[in-house]
Amino acid sequence: MQIKPIDIIRLDAVQPQRWFNGGGRTREIATGAGNPDWDWRLSVADVESDGPFSHLPDIEREIYLLEGAGMQFDFEDGDAHALTPESPRFRFDGGRGLYSRLIDGPTRDFNLMWRRGRVEAELWRRPMVGSMVVFAEAREIWVVHLLAGSAQVADGSGQGDGLARGDTVLIRAGDERRRCAVEGAGEALVIRIAPASGVIES
Repeated sequence: MQIKPIDIIRLDAVQPQRWFNGGGRTREIATGAGNPDWDWRLSVADVESDGPFSHLPDIEREIYLLEGAGMQFDFEDGDAHALTPESPRFRFDGGRGLYSRLIDGPTRDFNLMWRRGRVEAELWRRPMVGSMVVFAEAREIWVVHLLAGSAQVADGSGQGDGLARGDTVLIRAGDERRRCAVEGAGEALVIRIAPASGVIES
């Protein structure tokens, strides 16, 4: 299957997958192929009940609260963290034992995961007023996930697709630098994913 340099993923079109423990559902937005497993993964999760998080050694995780009152994270080593609308993002080692408790009812969150030593990832929350221009350097992947408002992709290719809340734009630079503009009004999560220092991609 040919990979599009600029792709739009509609959240409503992604089939949710029920968790093995029955405590929630995940919509997988995109993954980066690795050997033998993915190197990065983007998803949106609906958390419906308390429960342990999956144990993911060598994986870095960043969670951003999209809807709901949030979750209380209790780690096996004694640390604790509250993910709330006032403090909506949290980064942690996926190999740490973790039990989550809903603060006040179900939540929805955005999940960024990446394999340590293979790729590097950064996440920002940005307002959108007019045009947001992304310059992806060679081998980089940039992501724009619309949190609120509406927007349109204007990359010069004629794609010109409109974006609604929950939609995601995936920009893959390949071997050459790529420019993409997303025009609109609202808020977005912006993510940069790149090979880790010293990693040479085939």
